[in-house]
Amino acid sequence: GYVDGRTIVIHYLSADGKDDRFPALASECLRLKADIIAVSSTPAAQAAKRATRTVPIVMIALGDPVGTGLAESITRPGGNVTGMSQMVPELSAKRLELLKEAVPKISRVLVLSYLSDPIAPLQVAALDKVAPSLGVTLFVRDIRSSADIAPAFDAGVSEHVDGVIMTAESVLVVHGAQISEFAARLRLPAVYPYVIQAEAGGLMAYEATTPELHKNAALYVDKILKGAKPSDLPVQQPTKLSLAINL
Repeated sequence: GYVDGRTIVIHYLSADGKDDRFPALASECLRLKADIIAVSSTPAAQAAKRATRTVPIVMIALGDPVGTGLAESITRPGGNVTGMSQMVPELSAKRLELLKEAVPKISRVLVLSYLSDPIAPLQVAALDKVAPSLGVTLFVRDIRSSADIAPAFDAGVSEHVDGVIMTAESVLVVHGAQISEFAARLRLPAVYPYVIQAEAGGLMAYEATTPELHKNAALYVDKILKGAKPSDLPVQQPTKLSLAINL
C-alpha cells in the first residue's frame, strides 16, 4: 500500500563492491534521518549496527546473523537488528554433498571465498567439518578482486583439483560470470550459492529462495513502520530451497 515518493521514501545506497564504504553509507543513512535501514550483506549490517543502536535495521537476506554477532538468537534477536537469514554455513556443507553426489569420484575441491567477509570463515568451517566424511580434501583460496581468480584456478590445477565450490559472499557474485567461465574452461564441475549463476552458465546452484526472503524482509519493514520492535521479531530462516542444474 505504500507509494514511493508519496507515502514512503526509499533511498538506495550502494558500496559498489567495496566493503570499506559501508561505514560512510551508514553515516549517510543517519544524515538522511532514516526510520529503517535495510541491508543486504553482513559487512553492511555490521557497519549499520556500529553506527546506531536505536534505528531499526532489517536484514534482507544475510548469511548467519547469530554466528556473526548481529543477533543474540534466532527467536529473540535483541537489540535493533532483525530480518532474514539464508542459513549460509549449513547450505555450504550441503553444496559440497551435492557436488560429491553428482560426481562421486571427486576427491580434491577448490574453495573460492572472500575471507574478509565475516560470513566466509563460518562457511569454510562448515565445509571443513563435512569434507572428511565425504573423502574430500579442500583447497581454500581467498578472492579479494577479479585479479585473484586466475591465480586461484592455476593453484587449483597445480593441486589437481577435480571440483569447485564458491562460498556465498555478495562480493563474489560480482565475479560470478568470470568464475563460471574458468570452471567451464577447465572442465571442473562446480556448485554455486546462487541460482542466477547456473542460469548464467555455471553447472549447479543451491540456494535459499531469495525472492521469498526479500518479500518477507519487506513485510518486516512494514511491521516496524507500524510500531513493532526489531527485538520482538524473530529472525526468519528460509522455508524454500532451490536446486538448479544447467543441462
